[in-house]
Amino acid sequence: MTELLQSPPAAAKRSRPVLTALIVLTGVFLSSLDLFIVNIAFPSISATYHGESLSSLSWVLSAYTIVFAAALVPAGRWADRAGRKRAFLLGLAIFTTASALCAVSPSLDLLVGARVLQAIGGSLMLPTSLGLLLPAFGPERKGAAIGLWSAVGGAAAALGPPIGGLLVQASWRWVFLVNLPFALVALVLGVRTLDEVRDPDAQKSDLLGAALLTVAVASLVAGIVQGSDWGWTSGRILGAFALTALSGTGLVLRSFRHPNPIIEPAVIRHRAVALADLSSLAFFGGFGALVLGGVLLLTGLWHESVLRAGFMIAPGPLLAGLTAFPGGLLGARFGHRVVGTVGALLFAAGGVWWITHVGVVADWTGAYLPGSLLSGIGVGLMLPSLGGAATAPLPPERFATGSALYVMSRQIGIALGVAGLVAILGVSTGEGAVQAFHHAWIFMIACSLTAGALLQGIGGRVTEVADASLEAESHPALRSPLAAGK
Repeated sequence: MTELLQSPPAAAKRSRPVLTALIVLTGVFLSSLDLFIVNIAFPSISATYHGESLSSLSWVLSAYTIVFAAALVPAGRWADRAGRKRAFLLGLAIFTTASALCAVSPSLDLLVGARVLQAIGGSLMLPTSLGLLLPAFGPERKGAAIGLWSAVGGAAAALGPPIGGLLVQASWRWVFLVNLPFALVALVLGVRTLDEVRDPDAQKSDLLGAALLTVAVASLVAGIVQGSDWGWTSGRILGAFALTALSGTGLVLRSFRHPNPIIEPAVIRHRAVALADLSSLAFFGGFGALVLGGVLLLTGLWHESVLRAGFMIAPGPLLAGLTAFPGGLLGARFGHRVVGTVGALLFAAGGVWWITHVGVVADWTGAYLPGSLLSGIGVGLMLPSLGGAATAPLPPERFATGSALYVMSRQIGIALGVAGLVAILGVSTGEGAVQAFHHAWIFMIACSLTAGALLQGIGGRVTEVADASLEAESHPALRSPLAAGK
């Protein structure tokens, strides 16, 4: 079956996995770098648009993650059908153009709009990157490929804060301009060297379902971040939550009725996939709060410069990047549940350390750094564990769609984590701010422990039986007459 889905050039691509990896992982690096580099630039963006509230400014981050999440599955489906090379290069081109628009945006509204366009490019780029990388490495090196994919994201996370801190010295607009030369080189090389991989059986995705998902998550985030300003019992907040419930219900109903839904019941019916995606949603809620929270703590409470804050934040993400690749290998050998559980506990331990050691007085070495290192190792172990558990049961021709569903869960989690952080921190100062950060770390700990608990249900290691079972469910032509209801 797999041989029928790959063109001869795609099969030959396995002879040059290094070149393929360099090209597609450039896209992964840039999209991951953008998340962390924009977070470190957040105080400078706030200074430019000084009349805007924290809740309004948070949409620079949330608009990207929400649209990114909603577009991932349609993008993955379209990539399976139209070709993963085509989708990856188109996404990279859109991402590059949007980065330039972000850099020249004269207002917050236009910046948020450019971030939406950037998210569309990223949604085409990220799932197809794994969809191109896995066939290049082959099934015997799947764990190594996933670990490398995760490690590149971790490296971007490590480099993002110091690079962002340096660029912001000139202007926060340079954090977007830095994408352009690397993206253009990857585009030229990708057109010349990548081979096409497509699935002729892939179907069109549900765009209305994507719209329902966008409305559901956006209205939930709006309700959370604006609750303090508008009043938690105000008509606008209650209306936002009601809209979330209605659009979410519509999405669930449509998922069971549409032939190619955003949330595919046949995929999430597999326990390991469903629990891994739910675990990702929970874990990255805590991760989203951690990333922005660290920037706000160092620059707001401790009054460090953006440059110093960038270098202070870097050790944790750097350790995450160094841990991700061996974490992927360990997950393939001992099971994603075991490695992921250790990661979740270490991430939570970082939050516990900060609660017991961080105060108003700046103390990077004794108070902030140990917690950052603990949480960094935890992230490094969780990234390949969650990604592996969410994609390993899938047949090869569903790599792009399955990885899109996983990353969708991840991005929704980040959006909700940022919203939760904004709601928790509010406008507190002094001792009140310290207490607010403690509450934010409790939120982070709860998210991580929930993620670890969900991982306990995925079983030890994914078997080939699971692959065959899911493949039969995913393809109507392979279903038995009884399963098809005939």
